[in-house]
Amino acid sequence: MRIVFIGAGKIGVPTLQALLKSEHHIAAVVTQSDKPVGRAHFVEPPPIKKALMSGAPYASPARTGRALPILQPARMKDQHAIDEIRTLGPDVIVVVAYGQILPRTVLQIPKIACLNLHASLLPRWRGAAPIQAAIAAGDRETGITVMYMDEGLDTGDILLQRTVDILPNDTGGSLHDRLAQIAPEILLESLVLLAKGIAPRIPQDNSLTTYAPKLKREDGRIDWSEPAEMIERKIRAFNPWPGALMKVDEQNLKIFSASVVDLNGKPGEILIRKDQLIVATGKDALALNEVQLEGKKRMSASEFLRGHRALSS
Repeated sequence: MRIVFIGAGKIGVPTLQALLKSEHHIAAVVTQSDKPVGRAHFVEPPPIKKALMSGAPYASPARTGRALPILQPARMKDQHAIDEIRTLGPDVIVVVAYGQILPRTVLQIPKIACLNLHASLLPRWRGAAPIQAAIAAGDRETGITVMYMDEGLDTGDILLQRTVDILPNDTGGSLHDRLAQIAPEILLESLVLLAKGIAPRIPQDNSLTTYAPKLKREDGRIDWSEPAEMIERKIRAFNPWPGALMKVDEQNLKIFSASVVDLNGKPGEILIRKDQLIVATGKDALALNEVQLEGKKRMSASEFLRGHRALSS
Protein backbone atom coordinates (compact mmCIF):
# COMPACT_ATOMS: atom_id res chain seq x y z
CA MET A 1 0.00 0.00 0.00
CA ARG A 2 1.01 3.58 -0.58
CA ILE A 3 0.98 5.33 2.81
CA VAL A 4 1.35 8.87 4.12
CA PHE A 5 2.40 8.89 7.78
CA ILE A 6 1.25 11.87 9.87
CA GLY A 7 2.65 12.22 13.39
CA ALA A 8 4.87 14.21 15.70
CA GLY A 9 5.13 12.57 19.14
CA LYS A 10 7.72 10.06 20.28
CA ILE A 11 5.07 7.36 20.68
CA GLY A 12 4.80 7.14 16.89
CA VAL A 13 8.49 6.48 16.21
CA PRO A 14 8.39 2.65 16.46
CA THR A 15 5.33 2.56 14.20
CA LEU A 16 7.00 4.68 11.53
CA GLN A 17 10.15 2.55 11.73
CA ALA A 18 8.07 -0.60 11.27
CA LEU A 19 6.33 0.88 8.24
CA LEU A 20 9.65 1.84 6.68
CA LYS A 21 10.86 -1.75 7.05
CA SER A 22 7.62 -3.25 5.74
CA GLU A 23 6.49 -4.02 2.18
CA HIS A 24 4.43 -0.81 2.17
CA HIS A 25 5.58 2.28 0.28
CA ILE A 26 5.84 5.38 2.51
CA ALA A 27 5.18 8.29 0.19
CA ALA A 28 5.94 10.99 2.78
CA VAL A 29 5.98 11.85 6.46
CA VAL A 30 3.99 14.84 7.69
CA THR A 31 4.99 16.27 11.06
CA GLN A 32 4.88 19.46 13.11
CA SER A 33 7.14 22.46 12.53
CA ASP A 34 10.49 22.73 14.33
CA LYS A 35 9.93 24.69 17.55
CA PRO A 36 11.97 26.39 20.30
CA VAL A 37 12.16 24.26 23.46
CA GLY A 38 13.52 24.67 26.99
CA ARG A 39 14.70 27.78 28.75
CA ALA A 40 17.34 28.41 26.09
CA HIS A 41 14.68 28.20 23.35
CA PHE A 42 16.85 26.09 21.07
CA VAL A 43 14.92 25.20 17.92
CA GLU A 44 14.40 21.44 17.73
CA PRO A 45 12.54 19.19 15.31
CA PRO A 46 9.62 17.09 16.58
CA PRO A 47 10.52 13.55 17.75
CA ILE A 48 9.39 11.93 14.49
CA LYS A 49 11.70 14.09 12.36
CA LYS A 50 14.51 13.79 14.91
CA ALA A 51 14.29 9.99 14.76
CA LEU A 52 14.44 10.01 10.98
CA MET A 53 17.50 12.26 11.02
CA SER A 54 19.41 10.38 13.72
CA GLY A 55 19.72 6.88 12.37
CA ALA A 56 16.21 5.50 11.99
CA PRO A 57 15.56 4.35 8.41
CA TYR A 58 15.25 7.62 6.57
CA ALA A 59 14.32 6.21 3.19
CA SER A 60 14.18 3.10 1.10
CA PRO A 61 16.52 4.14 -1.73
CA ALA A 62 16.51 0.67 -3.25
CA ARG A 63 12.78 0.99 -3.84
CA THR A 64 12.32 4.74 -4.17
CA GLY A 65 15.63 6.06 -5.42
CA ARG A 66 15.16 9.21 -3.34
CA ALA A 67 15.04 10.48 0.21
CA LEU A 68 11.76 10.28 2.08
CA PRO A 69 9.93 13.63 1.87
CA ILE A 70 9.21 15.27 5.23
CA LEU A 71 6.44 17.86 5.16
CA GLN A 72 6.06 20.33 8.04
CA PRO A 73 3.03 22.54 7.43
CA ALA A 74 2.32 25.13 10.10
CA ARG A 75 -1.39 24.32 9.88
CA MET A 76 -2.93 21.22 8.41
CA LYS A 77 -5.90 23.31 7.27
CA ASP A 78 -3.71 25.35 4.90
CA GLN A 79 -4.69 24.65 1.32
CA HIS A 80 -1.07 24.19 0.25
CA ALA A 81 -0.61 21.38 2.80
CA ILE A 82 -3.83 19.71 1.69
CA ASP A 83 -2.78 19.91 -1.96
CA GLU A 84 0.65 18.42 -1.19
CA ILE A 85 -0.89 15.42 0.55
CA ARG A 86 -3.48 14.93 -2.20
CA THR A 87 -0.71 14.94 -4.82
CA LEU A 88 0.96 12.03 -2.99
CA GLY A 89 -2.05 9.83 -3.80
CA PRO A 90 -2.05 7.64 -0.66
CA ASP A 91 -4.10 4.47 -0.29
CA VAL A 92 -4.01 4.95 3.48
CA ILE A 93 -3.12 7.82 5.79
CA VAL A 94 -1.77 6.71 9.19
CA VAL A 95 -1.94 9.23 12.03
CA VAL A 96 -0.15 8.84 15.37
CA ALA A 97 0.04 11.64 17.96
CA TYR A 98 0.05 14.50 15.48
CA GLY A 99 -1.45 17.19 17.70
CA GLN A 100 -3.68 18.86 15.13
CA ILE A 101 -7.22 18.12 14.00
CA LEU A 102 -7.33 16.89 10.41
CA PRO A 103 -9.96 18.67 8.29
CA ARG A 104 -12.53 16.76 6.25
CA THR A 105 -10.61 17.60 3.06
CA VAL A 106 -7.61 15.58 4.34
CA LEU A 107 -9.72 12.71 5.71
CA GLN A 108 -11.23 12.27 2.24
CA ILE A 109 -7.87 12.03 0.43
CA PRO A 110 -6.85 8.35 0.90
CA LYS A 111 -8.36 5.76 -1.44
CA ILE A 112 -9.02 3.24 1.36
CA ALA A 113 -8.95 4.79 4.84
CA CYS A 114 -7.52 7.35 7.20
CA LEU A 115 -6.43 5.49 10.36
CA ASN A 116 -5.52 6.85 13.77
CA LEU A 117 -3.63 4.98 16.50
CA HIS A 118 -4.92 6.17 19.87
CA ALA A 119 -3.32 5.23 23.21
CA SER A 120 -6.44 4.00 25.02
CA LEU A 121 -9.24 1.48 24.72
CA LEU A 122 -11.77 3.75 23.08
CA PRO A 123 -14.31 5.08 23.86
CA ARG A 124 -12.56 5.35 27.23
CA TRP A 125 -10.20 8.32 27.40
CA ARG A 126 -10.80 10.21 24.21
CA GLY A 127 -8.57 13.27 24.02
CA ALA A 128 -4.98 14.41 24.32
CA ALA A 129 -3.73 12.72 27.53
CA PRO A 130 -5.18 9.19 27.65
CA ILE A 131 -2.10 7.53 29.16
CA GLN A 132 -1.94 9.87 32.16
CA ALA A 133 -5.72 9.74 32.61
CA ALA A 134 -5.77 5.94 32.76
CA ILE A 135 -3.11 5.79 35.47
CA ALA A 136 -4.59 8.65 37.49
CA ALA A 137 -8.03 7.04 37.42
CA GLY A 138 -6.70 3.73 38.73
CA ASP A 139 -7.57 1.78 35.56
CA ARG A 140 -6.21 -1.76 35.54
CA GLU A 141 -5.73 -1.90 31.78
CA THR A 142 -5.42 0.27 28.71
CA GLY A 143 -4.17 -0.28 25.18
CA ILE A 144 -3.94 0.87 21.58
CA THR A 145 -6.96 1.43 19.37
CA VAL A 146 -6.76 1.59 15.58
CA MET A 147 -9.77 3.58 14.42
CA TYR A 148 -11.14 5.00 11.20
CA MET A 149 -10.86 8.76 11.50
CA ASP A 150 -13.84 11.07 11.27
CA GLU A 151 -14.25 14.76 12.11
CA GLY A 152 -14.97 14.15 15.79
CA LEU A 153 -12.53 13.91 18.70
CA ASP A 154 -11.53 10.22 18.65
CA THR A 155 -15.08 9.22 17.72
CA GLY A 156 -14.39 7.06 14.66
CA ASP A 157 -15.29 3.39 14.24
CA ILE A 158 -12.87 0.87 15.75
CA LEU A 159 -10.84 -1.43 13.49
CA LEU A 160 -8.67 -3.25 16.08
CA GLN A 161 -7.63 -2.95 19.74
CA ARG A 162 -4.79 -4.38 21.81
CA THR A 163 -4.91 -4.43 25.61
CA VAL A 164 -2.05 -4.11 28.13
CA ASP A 165 -2.14 -4.25 31.91
CA ILE A 166 -1.31 -1.12 33.85
CA LEU A 167 1.34 -2.16 36.38
CA PRO A 168 1.33 -0.92 40.00
CA ASN A 169 4.57 1.00 39.40
CA ASP A 170 3.77 2.30 35.91
CA THR A 171 4.47 5.97 35.25
CA GLY A 172 3.21 8.05 32.37
CA GLY A 173 6.62 7.53 30.77
CA SER A 174 6.88 3.75 31.21
CA LEU A 175 3.33 3.09 30.01
CA HIS A 176 3.90 5.42 27.03
CA ASP A 177 6.95 3.39 26.01
CA ARG A 178 5.18 0.03 26.34
CA LEU A 179 2.24 1.23 24.26
CA ALA A 180 4.62 2.59 21.63
CA GLN A 181 6.11 -0.91 21.25
CA ILE A 182 2.80 -2.70 20.69
CA ALA A 183 1.47 -0.14 18.20
CA PRO A 184 3.43 -1.31 15.12
CA GLU A 185 2.10 -4.87 15.22
CA ILE A 186 -1.54 -3.87 15.49
CA LEU A 187 -1.18 -1.31 12.69
CA LEU A 188 0.48 -3.79 10.33
CA GLU A 189 -2.27 -6.31 11.12
CA SER A 190 -4.86 -3.64 10.37
CA LEU A 191 -3.27 -2.91 6.99
CA VAL A 192 -3.39 -6.61 6.07
CA LEU A 193 -7.10 -6.73 6.89
CA LEU A 194 -7.72 -3.59 4.82
CA ALA A 195 -5.81 -5.01 1.86
CA LYS A 196 -7.91 -8.18 2.00
CA GLY A 197 -11.13 -6.21 2.32
CA ILE A 198 -12.06 -7.89 5.61
CA ALA A 199 -11.23 -5.14 8.11
CA PRO A 200 -13.94 -4.83 10.82
CA ARG A 201 -15.64 -1.53 11.49
CA ILE A 202 -17.14 -1.36 14.99
CA PRO A 203 -19.01 1.79 16.10
CA GLN A 204 -18.01 3.15 19.49
CA ASP A 205 -20.49 3.00 22.37
CA ASN A 206 -20.79 6.69 23.17
CA SER A 207 -22.46 5.94 26.51
CA LEU A 208 -19.08 4.66 27.77
CA THR A 209 -17.13 7.77 26.76
CA THR A 210 -14.66 9.47 29.09
CA TYR A 211 -12.36 12.37 28.24
CA ALA A 212 -8.68 13.09 28.86
CA PRO A 213 -8.09 16.78 28.12
CA LYS A 214 -4.67 18.19 27.29
CA LEU A 215 -2.55 18.59 30.40
CA LYS A 216 -1.18 21.95 31.52
CA ARG A 217 1.78 22.57 33.78
CA GLU A 218 -0.50 23.72 36.59
CA ASP A 219 -2.27 20.34 36.55
CA GLY A 220 0.79 18.94 38.30
CA ARG A 221 0.20 21.04 41.43
CA ILE A 222 -0.77 18.58 44.17
CA ASP A 223 -4.05 19.05 46.01
CA TRP A 224 -3.28 17.57 49.43
CA SER A 225 -6.96 17.44 50.36
CA GLU A 226 -7.34 14.47 48.00
CA PRO A 227 -6.81 10.91 49.34
CA ALA A 228 -3.21 9.66 49.40
CA GLU A 229 -4.03 6.80 47.02
CA MET A 230 -5.34 9.24 44.39
CA ILE A 231 -2.33 11.57 44.74
CA GLU A 232 0.09 8.64 44.45
CA ARG A 233 -1.49 7.64 41.15
CA LYS A 234 -1.24 11.20 39.86
CA ILE A 235 2.44 11.38 40.84
CA ARG A 236 3.09 8.35 38.64
CA ALA A 237 0.76 9.50 35.87
CA PHE A 238 2.41 12.93 35.63
CA ASN A 239 5.95 11.52 35.51
CA PRO A 240 7.71 12.82 33.43
CA TRP A 241 5.28 15.61 32.45
CA PRO A 242 3.84 17.87 33.76
CA GLY A 243 5.38 16.51 36.97
CA ALA A 244 3.81 16.46 40.44
CA LEU A 245 4.78 19.55 42.42
CA MET A 246 4.57 20.89 45.96
CA LYS A 247 6.02 24.03 47.52
CA VAL A 248 8.90 23.88 50.03
CA ASP A 249 10.36 27.20 51.22
CA GLU A 250 8.67 28.96 48.28
CA GLN A 251 10.41 26.63 45.82
CA ASN A 252 8.93 23.89 43.66
CA LEU A 253 9.69 20.35 44.80
CA LYS A 254 9.02 17.81 42.08
CA ILE A 255 7.91 14.40 43.33
CA PHE A 256 8.76 11.34 41.23
CA SER A 257 7.44 8.57 43.48
CA ALA A 258 5.71 8.12 46.81
CA SER A 259 4.08 5.46 48.99
CA VAL A 260 0.81 5.53 50.91
CA VAL A 261 1.24 5.31 54.71
CA ASP A 262 -1.30 5.00 57.51
CA LEU A 263 -0.84 8.38 59.18
CA ASN A 264 -3.15 11.32 59.65
CA GLY A 265 -2.70 15.06 59.85
CA LYS A 266 -3.86 18.30 58.35
CA PRO A 267 -3.74 18.04 54.52
CA GLY A 268 -0.39 19.39 53.33
CA GLU A 269 1.22 19.13 56.77
CA ILE A 270 4.78 17.79 56.64
CA LEU A 271 5.37 14.90 59.04
CA ILE A 272 8.86 13.56 59.69
CA ARG A 273 9.27 9.91 60.78
CA LYS A 274 12.77 8.35 60.97
CA ASP A 275 14.25 10.37 58.10
CA GLN A 276 11.10 9.92 56.02
CA LEU A 277 9.49 12.93 54.41
CA ILE A 278 5.76 12.35 54.87
CA VAL A 279 2.95 14.67 53.86
CA ALA A 280 -0.57 14.38 55.26
CA THR A 281 -3.45 14.17 52.81
CA GLY A 282 -7.24 14.13 52.93
CA LYS A 283 -7.06 10.43 53.78
CA ASP A 284 -3.86 8.78 55.06
CA ALA A 285 -0.49 10.28 54.09
CA LEU A 286 2.27 9.97 51.50
CA ALA A 287 5.89 9.08 52.17
CA LEU A 288 7.90 10.75 49.42
CA ASN A 289 10.56 8.56 47.82
CA GLU A 290 12.30 10.50 45.02
CA VAL A 291 12.22 14.27 44.72
CA GLN A 292 13.94 17.16 42.96
CA LEU A 293 14.10 20.75 44.15
CA GLU A 294 14.06 23.23 41.28
CA GLY A 295 17.58 23.90 40.10
CA LYS A 296 18.95 20.82 41.90
CA LYS A 297 19.51 17.18 41.00
CA ARG A 298 17.06 14.35 41.54
CA MET A 299 17.57 12.61 44.91
CA SER A 300 15.97 10.44 47.57
CA ALA A 301 13.69 12.16 50.07
CA SER A 302 16.10 11.26 52.89
CA GLU A 303 18.96 13.01 51.03
CA PHE A 304 16.72 16.02 50.54
CA LEU A 305 15.93 16.11 54.27
CA ARG A 306 19.63 16.09 55.21
CA GLY A 307 20.00 19.30 53.24
CA HIS A 308 16.89 20.85 54.81
CA ARG A 309 17.30 20.36 58.54
CA ALA A 310 14.64 22.97 59.29
CA LEU A 311 11.97 20.58 58.01
CA SER A 312 12.91 17.89 60.52
CA SER A 313 13.42 20.15 63.53
